Amino acid sequence: MAKVKVDSAVMSIHEKLARIQVEFKANKSRWNSFGKYNFRSAEDILEGLKPFNEKYNVYFIIDEEFLDSKESPIIKSVAKIVDCDSSGFIQSTAIVGVDLAQKGMQTPQAFGSASSYGKKYALGNLLLIDDTADADATNTHGKKDEAKSFTKPKIDIGSDNYNKALDFIKKGGDINIILEKYNVTEEAKKQLNAL
Repeated sequence: MAKVKVDSAVMSIHEKLARIQVEFKANKSRWNSFGKYNFRSAEDILEGLKPFNEKYNVYFIIDEEFLDSKESPIIKSVAKIVDCDSSGFIQSTAIVGVDLAQKGMQTPQAFGSASSYGKKYALGNLLLIDDTADADATNTHGKKDEAKSFTKPKIDIGSDNYNKALDFIKKGGDINIILEKYNVTEEAKKQLNAL
């Protein structure tokens, strides 16, 4: 990212966050070999945010809190952007249950997985990262019959879903993920394949 001089002292925390939300791009550098898709992690998001710390004189932190419930343990993740010029902050929260019965996972792994997931979605909420077209958000983990039991949303040229799909593919997304999740018209499919 090229260094751009920004007078961050005259900007409010809301202006800084709005600019970061527009400028920020998070790479999907991780590969899920079980589900066969790329995804981004909380670590990828935090690494991608580092250049903005200096540019806008802010920093990001994530706090976690364990919430005990009768059903299952819950982790509350709070992602926060803090303005070094004013000490103001904006935060966003994600709540994630810990699945202690997850097959093949020991208790520390289940907590670690839930923690990572909560951090990722708290940051995603703060930064307006749309994971609706992300395989991590749509993966059925092999339960194809369950996934097909609902009616797929339609994608036609000019629709909101088409624009989201277009943006997803422009960012390096796989059209097969879209075709699996949506009912795509032939014309829209041709346009998306042409990218």
